[in-house]
Amino acid sequence: MISASLPPNESERLKSLHEHNLLDTLPEEVYDDITRLAAEICGTPFAAINLIAEDRQWSKSAHHQEGESLGLHHYLRVPREYSFCAHAILNPDETMVVPDARYDERFSNNPLTVNDPCIKFYAGVPIKDAEGRAFGSLCVLDSRPRELPEHKLESLKALAKLVNTHFQLRRTKIELEKTQQQVDATQPVLRDMMSAIDALRTNAEGGTANRLTSLQEGITSLETIFKVPHE
Repeated sequence: MISASLPPNESERLKSLHEHNLLDTLPEEVYDDITRLAAEICGTPFAAINLIAEDRQWSKSAHHQEGESLGLHHYLRVPREYSFCAHAILNPDETMVVPDARYDERFSNNPLTVNDPCIKFYAGVPIKDAEGRAFGSLCVLDSRPRELPEHKLESLKALAKLVNTHFQLRRTKIELEKTQQQVDATQPVLRDMMSAIDALRTNAEGGTANRLTSLQEGITSLETIFKVPHE
């Protein structure tokens, strides 16, 4: 067995993965629909959307064809060193196909190959963020060796693009929510600053120095909310 090396952009990749808030989240219908379609189109007992974190592989979605004996529960959370998808992310623009893992030096004595779930066939399309950093793969698996015709691989690529689109929408939604929280947090600060400005204009009792201090405190609060860097 040969464990996958780290991608050259590993730190940026992990940062983006965490910013998308995908790891250890509840199942979502859109991703479950995609893995179901992937398994049906490719005719495999398993399909999954796997994400590669610092030291583990985690399945955002995994579909198990009814009646198949391949042990899904052994595949949902595995160490990164055993992950087929950890190899797939090393080439973000290529589909990785393993017709028979028993004869591939990367996986020949991999616990996932020799033990349950006894993976022999793997095909995975990297799934990526908007900048092209691979988070993991949309993959199909089987406990027997096989090949996939080109039209099925193209369909798998199309489904992976759909996953990418949903990832981008997810990130946009998170950013919008964060911006809205920042805007909400500024409201009381701005009200206090406007009160201080009004007091300065009317030379209200309390002195100019106190009002200027209030304005400075308001500016500091806004800088903290929006994380404005200081030179």
